[in-house]
Amino acid sequence: MSFSKLFKDLGLSSRAVSTAFGSRVNLAICLQLQGTTGPDPSTVYVDMKSLRHDRVRLVERGAPQSLSLMESGTILPGVRVIIVNPETRGPLGDSHLGEIWVNSPHSASGYYTIYGEESLQADHFNTRLSFGEPHTLWARTGYLGFVKRTELLGASGDRHDALFVVGQLDETLELRGLRYHPIDIETSVSRAHRSIAESAVFTWTNLLVVVAELAGSEQEALDLVPLVTNVVLEEHHLIVGVVVVVDPGVIPINSRGEKQRMHLRDSFLADQLDPIYVAYNM
Repeated sequence: MSFSKLFKDLGLSSRAVSTAFGSRVNLAICLQLQGTTGPDPSTVYVDMKSLRHDRVRLVERGAPQSLSLMESGTILPGVRVIIVNPETRGPLGDSHLGEIWVNSPHSASGYYTIYGEESLQADHFNTRLSFGEPHTLWARTGYLGFVKRTELLGASGDRHDALFVVGQLDETLELRGLRYHPIDIETSVSRAHRSIAESAVFTWTNLLVVVAELAGSEQEALDLVPLVTNVVLEEHHLIVGVVVVVDPGVIPINSRGEKQRMHLRDSFLADQLDPIYVAYNM
């Protein structure tokens, strides 16, 4: 939606932008073809506090601690999607957040690689539920999400199950026994000051580390620290352990536009970031 608004003045119609979801194990899971007659992707508002407990509770738009999520599109024909507890591997109900598993004839069978454990690949691409459908093979996408029956009618006049993707499983942060998604904290950090060009978060031992790219003068680095710590405390009730202010472009981003938070963490631990300023709150 923000992309459509950004280019609205240039004549880009919001109906020219479609939502889709795919992953390494299956490139085509969901697709929303809007065209001129199809319905707009549905948007729901969920309670962020409940999400931290892996629960999905719908709230009204504008409710405190609410998060807006847009559906990834209609699940494509021949594709089955199920939400699974990644630890117990048991299927979950509609009110739960879990890992997205997919069963489809066009799912990948594995990575082409000259290294790595074959057993790990089999577990990733051909895994089974612990109960329910023990003989069906599923592929694990590595993404967290949930499925909801949409209120909007499709072109056929039928409601459809919409998939809502929340984030990557391996990048979630476990803090104080709750699950946090980096993008939520990073969005708050980026709003803290106009000179913050980009930000990324990760954990070090039990501490939350915030890396902020400074687009302004180095004299502003000291000003960022209290602003960043305050906004994270107020909006997420978390104490920031370390604030690292760096130059623009330090946060690694891959060819798909995804932040490489674990690579950033490795660089931090190896003292390779060459920061402008580092503040410890330990």
